[in-house]
This record gives sequence, structure tokens and C-alpha cells, in this order.
Amino acid sequence: MGIVNVTPDSFADGGRFLEPDEAVKHAARLIAAGADILDVGGESTRPGAAEVPTDQELDRVIPVIELLTREFDVPVSIDTSKAIVMREAVTVGAVMVNDVCALESEDALATVAGLEVAVCLVHMQGRPRSMQDAPGYADVTEEVCDYLRKRAEACLAAGIHADNIIIDPGFGFGKTLEHNLQLLRELDRLVEIGFPVLVGLSRKSMLGTMIGRDVHDRLAGSLALALLAAQQGAAIFRVHDVAPTVDVLRVLRQLNNKYATH
Repeated sequence: MGIVNVTPDSFADGGRFLEPDEAVKHAARLIAAGADILDVGGESTRPGAAEVPTDQELDRVIPVIELLTREFDVPVSIDTSKAIVMREAVTVGAVMVNDVCALESEDALATVAGLEVAVCLVHMQGRPRSMQDAPGYADVTEEVCDYLRKRAEACLAAGIHADNIIIDPGFGFGKTLEHNLQLLRELDRLVEIGFPVLVGLSRKSMLGTMIGRDVHDRLAGSLALALLAAQQGAAIFRVHDVAPTVDVLRVLRQLNNKYATH
């Protein structure tokens, strides 16, 4: 999943692709590098981010999604928590909703059920503006699994097909470094819930803490995390650096295939 942020304040690429034409050029590069899905977002969910008015979010994402679906034969996901944005994005071609609020916002659950599109349910403790102030858990893996299991059950009860549900533990969304590391070590427990697991680890601040690198100098760390997540059963990788991540996953796949034949 290649990231197409049309925001001025995203932590890694804010402001770079605000103009629709620039976003499309960026998307073309992601596809050429091997992206299978494009994730378009018009509201930053980085720690401390302010909320964006609905009209402004629509103005940012709808023209881009229209262009992407016209130019490329690659599924487009809309990264939003607002039901109106979900509906408008699907109307112009998006086939997936990526929601850090796991469809808990007003009308979001009913909207996605009616649209009959895929949805990624993300765990987040708190909200972006304050989620990193003082996150706390008795057992982060158990609590994240329980939350995502319940949200998936709510989706099923609302009429969303099981094949359209994806779950994401929400690395960095209301979690300390140790919480993130525990989730990564125990990611197989999320896989056991029975839905594909998406991970967003690319260039995250946890890497800054672990290796002391600036956000634009975290490629090696991001690849290490992607490899570890893949070994634990992650199915979708939301990344900034598509080509090197694809290479890492191809190497792992070929190694596993070799062992599978013996």
C-alpha cells in the first residue's frame, strides 16, 4: 500500500503532494515501484495533528481520487474517519476505507456497510491531538486484539462481508515504544483473529527513538520492521518506500517457498 498524502502536515511528506497533478505523479512512481493499493489521505493523523474541516478534506482528496481512478488500474483507498468523505470518495472510485477510528465515528459503520467496500479497522487509544500524551495498557496486545475483534463483529452485524474486513493494530496511535514492540513481537495473535492484518510502520517515530535517525533517514529501520511484521503474518504493508519494501518481501517469499518445497 503506497501512501499518497495530500496534506500540509503529515509527518514524513506533508506539503509535497498537495496539488492533484503532483499527487498523481507521485502515485505513478509508487505503482511503478510495485504498489498494489494507493492510500489517499487528506487529514494528518500524526501525533498532535489538528482536525480538518470536512469541506477542506473533501477538497483535498476528491480531485486526486478522481484522477487516480481515471489514470490507473490500481485500487484506491480513502484514509478518513468521516462518513461523508467515505461516501464521496467511493462515489468517485475508491474501493476501500482506511479508518483510524475503526468506524466508530457518526454514521461511519452504516455508510461502509451500505457502500459494500473493503474497510481497514485501526486501533487507536485516544485521538491524534492527544493520543501520545500518556498511553497506558495492562496488556497492549490483549486489549488491541479485543478491541479489533469487537469492531470486526460490529461490522459483521452491520452487514459488512467478512472478506471485506482488514485489521490494523495502529502502531504509534496511542502507544509507547514498548507497546509498539510488544505488538510487533506478538503480531501473530492478531493474525489469529482471522482477518488480514495491515501494518503501518514506515518511518514511524518509534524508529527515531530506536535508531536515532531523522524521519527521512529511516529506510533501513522501516525495512527491518516490515520484514519482522511479514514473518509474523502481516498481509498488507502501508509504506512510503515501496520499491525496497517490495524487494524485502520478495526475498522473504522466495526463502519461504524454498523451505515449503522440502
